[in-house]
Amino acid sequence: MNKLIFLIIPLLVSGFTHLWNPVGYPDVFFDEGIYMRRAMNFLDTGNPQEDYLYDHPYFGQITIASILKITHYQDLHPSSEPESLQSLYLFPRIFMGLLAVVDTLLIYKIVQIKYGKNPAFIASMVFAVVPFTWILKRILLDSILLPLVLGSIFLALYFTKAKQNSRWIIFSGILLGLAVFTKIPAFAMVFVVAWIVYTKRKKFSDILLLLIPFFLIPLLWPANAIYLGQFDLWQKDILWQSQRTNDIWGILESFFVIDPLLFIIGFSGIFLAALRRDKFLLLWFVPFVIFLSSFGYKQYFHWIMMMPVFCIAGALLLDSISVFKITKKNFYPVTISMILIFGFVSTALLIINDISINQFDALSYVLKNYDDDVTVLASPVYSWILYDFFDRENVPKDYSSILFYPITTKKTVIIEDAHYRIDLKRRFQLQETLDKSMIIKTFQGTVSNFDSNFYPFTSIQDNFEASEIRIREGIGIP
Repeated sequence: MNKLIFLIIPLLVSGFTHLWNPVGYPDVFFDEGIYMRRAMNFLDTGNPQEDYLYDHPYFGQITIASILKITHYQDLHPSSEPESLQSLYLFPRIFMGLLAVVDTLLIYKIVQIKYGKNPAFIASMVFAVVPFTWILKRILLDSILLPLVLGSIFLALYFTKAKQNSRWIIFSGILLGLAVFTKIPAFAMVFVVAWIVYTKRKKFSDILLLLIPFFLIPLLWPANAIYLGQFDLWQKDILWQSQRTNDIWGILESFFVIDPLLFIIGFSGIFLAALRRDKFLLLWFVPFVIFLSSFGYKQYFHWIMMMPVFCIAGALLLDSISVFKITKKNFYPVTISMILIFGFVSTALLIINDISINQFDALSYVLKNYDDDVTVLASPVYSWILYDFFDRENVPKDYSSILFYPITTKKTVIIEDAHYRIDLKRRFQLQETLDKSMIIKTFQGTVSNFDSNFYPFTSIQDNFEASEIRIREGIGIP
């Protein structure tokens, strides 16, 4: 019974932090609209490839589309009211929250097998309550691939600790292959999984069983490009993605600003793992960080795959403090209480707020005041809703379409949010279109009510798309 309680408590806390107010906090991010648009496209066409952009493999949109199909999502008939529009993100975000609860369970089981019950309880509790956890509520590929990676690691450990046959290696390889089929950087996790599998019997045939599905499943991506006669585009986009690079320090800065507790105990735990030569944690952490530092454009949510290893490393660090003549009988209740109170209160102060409502206020205003005779320039947060649920035709997939295609209507409406303002430096057309427009309506939002320099509201700095939104009218074709 005690073992069951040790597992149930983190799951209940995780359920609250990941499922409470799923749409209100955090704000709706640019990329979420992209993945919703691609999922809807897959439902409509049966083709996971959207147009000609090969930036990520297909399992993300396939997964989201499957959930939408199961829940009869396409049968929804939203009105133009903000609350009704907000509900369109409800089912997908609840699914993301449920995935985070599964993550909590897998972290507990992984640490239980590898290090024992007490570290498992601490690690899963840290994962359940720390403020960084709100990132998992967003509809992101990283949130989808995390349970696949954790499931692969769990099955590999299960194979080593129990008298089971080799099918668990194959299942582990399938999950890891699906993770890579979701997003390419997940391939860095093969080092820790392969090491786990090899340590059982030290047979290279076991590694081969792991690698066959690991390599074959992601190959469905270029295979589909070949089938569509677009392999040259696939190669071009892969090269472009790898050359879009920035430094990793921005991610670490955001990590520290959002969650200094996890940052400190996590990095301290990684340092302790290095001293102890803990290959499990180091092979999980080091290859991914090297890859992240070397390739691609990095954003703070790319750190999602490192959240579990930081929680585990931090838990082992806290567990090791017991050597300082603090008995485990007294140490664990005090430690867990401190983590629970600080992390839970910090997270709760964030997730109880509805900061995304002004995004839907802005969309509602456009729906009520403009018809299909105008071109609506907006981020994917809004455009897929206008197209898929309200049958608006003059709605590009996002505002950057004007960099490549001319506007064909005499009038434009711009939903100018913070992401649009950031992208003004891309090419002159965005600024020129803005200059030829005038502000009609402004939605201030509630994020300005918080002091983003004061913890835990420092997380507001990464919820900037819910800041001031301006509706602009401008001219289209002369």
